[in-house]
Amino acid sequence: MFASILIANRGEISRRIMRTARKLGLRTVAVYSDADAEAAFVREADETVWIGPAPAAESYLKGDRIIEAALDTGAECIHPGYGFLSENADFAEAVGKAGLAWVGPPPSAIRAMGLKDAAKALMEKNGLPVTPGYHGEDQSAKTLKAAAKKIGYPVLIKAIAGGGGRGMRRVAAAEDFDAALASAQREALSNFGDDRVLVEKFIESPRHIEVQIFGDSHDNYVHFFERDCSLQRRRQKVIEEAPAPGMSLAVRKAMTDAALMAAKAVGYRNAGTVEFIVDGSGVLRPDGFWFMEMNARLQVEHPVTELITGLDLVELQLKVANGGKLPAQSDIKLKGHAVEARLCAEDPARGFLPSSGRLDVFDLSTFFDDMPGGVTLRLDSAVEEGDVVPADYDSMIAKAIAHATTRDSALDALGQALRGAEIWPVATNVAMLANLLDHPDFREGVATTNLVEVDLKELAQPDDAEFADALILGAAGLRYLKRNATADPWDMADGFRINAAPRSTYLFDTGGETRSVKLEAADGVERAYIFGDSFEIDVEAALIANGVILSGVVDGAEVLGVVRQLSDGPVLFSRGRALALRSPEFAHALEGLVAGDDIRAPMPGKILEVKATPGQDVKKGEPLVVMEAMKMEHTLLAPRDGRISEVAVVAGTQTAEGAALVRLEQLPE
Repeated sequence: MFASILIANRGEISRRIMRTARKLGLRTVAVYSDADAEAAFVREADETVWIGPAPAAESYLKGDRIIEAALDTGAECIHPGYGFLSENADFAEAVGKAGLAWVGPPPSAIRAMGLKDAAKALMEKNGLPVTPGYHGEDQSAKTLKAAAKKIGYPVLIKAIAGGGGRGMRRVAAAEDFDAALASAQREALSNFGDDRVLVEKFIESPRHIEVQIFGDSHDNYVHFFERDCSLQRRRQKVIEEAPAPGMSLAVRKAMTDAALMAAKAVGYRNAGTVEFIVDGSGVLRPDGFWFMEMNARLQVEHPVTELITGLDLVELQLKVANGGKLPAQSDIKLKGHAVEARLCAEDPARGFLPSSGRLDVFDLSTFFDDMPGGVTLRLDSAVEEGDVVPADYDSMIAKAIAHATTRDSALDALGQALRGAEIWPVATNVAMLANLLDHPDFREGVATTNLVEVDLKELAQPDDAEFADALILGAAGLRYLKRNATADPWDMADGFRINAAPRSTYLFDTGGETRSVKLEAADGVERAYIFGDSFEIDVEAALIANGVILSGVVDGAEVLGVVRQLSDGPVLFSRGRALALRSPEFAHALEGLVAGDDIRAPMPGKILEVKATPGQDVKKGEPLVVMEAMKMEHTLLAPRDGRISEVAVVAGTQTAEGAALVRLEQLPE
């Protein structure tokens, strides 16, 4: 086995590879950019090398700098993780020429599978079914649009290089094609340095099922069963599980045979994934799947495969890269069920707007609690409490995984652990993930890739009952904290009134709207008044180091939460959500009358396109500015009807969070 390894990546996957490397006794070398100088993976490495500024194009995509770092530190092999240079054949080739071992497939296999159009043609030649579409050389907008018309809408525009949902757009009608094509090409060029695309038929009720394969240098090819990755947002996976629900032995054999055929066709070695689009309109069929692409690397979702097989895939990667043999197919057994949720720094209720900044609270200790019934919980995290989530890279900050003997037990355990997460002030998708795990279609194993988009509002935003419960818990927590802040009974904020029932009133600013919660006890019964309704409550509290734990019932429904006193005020954590318990600032109420005049950058990023011009009349919802942040495009829309009075940015410039980009004025009477 090797003695040392350089990891050409960052964040969660860098830490994950280090964990196996330490187990095997390897010395670890991390490379890092300016944005990651204090990151957890840098702190944990045995040796570190700075490779450049924050932009990936100037650091993590600089192959020559990374190889130089490996040679300078005496590393024997390079593991690319996923993303960045992991599927760059030229980089893999350069690693070998430098006398270093490449922990991945041979450059020839990366080239064969790296471009989706060529890969589809090769697979079709080898007898695999492929999705109908256009994979031609002519990349003119006219030709691509004509191909879309011939295929029939809806179609999918997809970058031929890279993956992870970047450079991918679903187009429902011809009039939307041009804008979608331009956006897909722009994103593809930014992420992969290649703006070429293919156009293929969009399967209306698709499931996304993939097969984990391995090859070694002794002509051994094995699979590690399948994963279902149908729950997606913006063409990016959100929740993955193994095995796939509803998978019969006949369909599994057809799919794994096809995956191994694909691997053999390109002389594949090391870890790879063959991905299929599957007809999800009914029972899975041996003839109801089509080759989509092959990822010539380790996948983000590899932990679910590790948990159902009991095998360390990173260890197998290192073994194969060092010339070792794979286990026999008969020795790879499937045990139980595993599910993984991708925890991202983004706000689903605001169109998955990325979030960044320092994590004042990052408590997922629920993933380290002992679980009954043979349940295993695992957390692969990029960050620790106090770390900074940079705005320069992908928004995923952790992966939460559960394994149990049954699917329902695994889903229950993961949902329970996610609802106990406490994260602040960076916005995350934790509550949405927990809601997805309870979604009836997902529970029944019939979810398609459309589910998140169709039910986003219900998944992302708390309903009125959950919102009321949260505000009631917040008020009860503040009352308890104030009551225990002094020993003088005359200073206690307990709502005491002479000859009347105790009453306390709390006002909260919830996104610019003032909400009132009134707590009142009479005749041994406590009630809360909110939204014009009355709720009978029985909430107990227990002090902790910087706050209070609350549990009880509201109108018969169980509630649980934590109120913490933080540097920027009290915050309630409940059901995977975080709610700032801020009082309204009435002195600034008049500012609300002119709210929406400025369209501001929601986070640091690069301006890609400015659609607004001074003097232009716009309607609410009309696109004004397109910007890139956390490797994704975001279109900023007009918040109301108005006239553009000022445009403060031009395409190509970097902008800071909160910077005014466009100013609106009222339309003349």
